[in-house]
Amino acid sequence: MADWPVAEELKQVLDITSEDWEETVTRVLASAIARVKLDVGTWDEATDVPDDALSQAALRMGELMSLRPEAAAALRRGDNNRLAEDPTYQRLLFGHRQRFGIG
Repeated sequence: MADWPVAEELKQVLDITSEDWEETVTRVLASAIARVKLDVGTWDEATDVPDDALSQAALRMGELMSLRPEAAAALRRGDNNRLAEDPTYQRLLFGHRQRFGIG
């Protein structure tokens, strides 16, 4: 099993070389991990651990939140799900959902 990504990984994806953004990158990554857990469904911190695909999904969501902040803001307001509809993100989540919107 994999671990959740760390801020250094997101900084590499975003090509950030400065240490000035550490707090912001950490906050964005925490939000991205929370979003992945929400999209998976029922997440139990005591027993559930991410695999490589979920770890990569969190990294992808962090990238999307960083590069498209207006969509991330709308997502936080609950206006839409634009970031979560990203095809790459959806492929990484495939087969991991524990709860569905029906029923």
